[in-house]
Amino acid sequence: MDDLRRAVEDFRRHLEEEKAVSSYTQKSYMTDLQQFVDFMERPGTAGGTGVESLTMIDPSDIRAFLVHLYQRKARKSSISRKVSALRSFFRFLVREGKIRINPAEAVQSPKIERYLPTFLQVDEMFTLLNAEFKEDVFGWRDRAIVELIYSSGIRVGELVGLNRKDVDLKEGLLKVKGKGRKERIVPFGRPAATALECYLGKRDRCMASQGDEKPEDPVFLNRWGKRLTTRSVGRIVNKYVALSGVKKRIGPHSLRHTFATHLMDEGADLRVIQELLGHQSLSTTQKYTSLTVNRLLDVYDRAHPRAKEVKKEK
Repeated sequence: MDDLRRAVEDFRRHLEEEKAVSSYTQKSYMTDLQQFVDFMERPGTAGGTGVESLTMIDPSDIRAFLVHLYQRKARKSSISRKVSALRSFFRFLVREGKIRINPAEAVQSPKIERYLPTFLQVDEMFTLLNAEFKEDVFGWRDRAIVELIYSSGIRVGELVGLNRKDVDLKEGLLKVKGKGRKERIVPFGRPAATALECYLGKRDRCMASQGDEKPEDPVFLNRWGKRLTTRSVGRIVNKYVALSGVKKRIGPHSLRHTFATHLMDEGADLRVIQELLGHQSLSTTQKYTSLTVNRLLDVYDRAHPRAKEVKKEK
């Protein structure tokens, strides 16, 4: 099905040039769509049912693909993401006049289990922040990374994408590019500002021999003077979690969840948290409400006399 492969490539260019999605999102879409293309081209399978061109694909082909994924023990969250990718792809083809009807719209996504993110309690977070960071440029870089994610709640992709001109140390503000390259202004606290200031001072002295710095230069660099990657940030966070003795599996995204949960626990407005996190939909932010309600119930069970009596009766 050459026309299907050409359509996928057209969609890739659309994502890159018109939608301006991140490279990570683009890669995710392409991986999901390539799996669908491979399935449709397998002889003797249901991609299978006499489909010879793009216009012949119908909801039964999408459902056959999902059955194939279930048989391969794919997770519901992964299958749901693939359905979403197919809907976007075929919606693009409808707009382009390549097909009349979006076959993926008639296919229901699987119901996925409610996901409650991992986060650190306040004392655990302070234990992590009190880990031993070296007093050299990379020690201060690592401290600034941990402090900044917890202080601002930015995504790890937004962190590594920061340039010097995006950081206002005096006002404690970051200009970050989120999903869809949407810009927003995010505040950060004094401890993060101090760590950033110390890191940048040491970094600039180390980099001075390589010529003048430009305002668009990356904030966070690796040992070779290149922009730090998201994978490297993950390794950095894992390193200090281990050094601190915190007994949880925590990555950079968990620090973002910790930021949001601590704000919620202290009574911050859900809309404000949504804006700080850069969530497009309020429903994405509402998962932190569940975390807070669970915590309230724990406190109630431990503190209220009548709650204790009910537990005894049980």
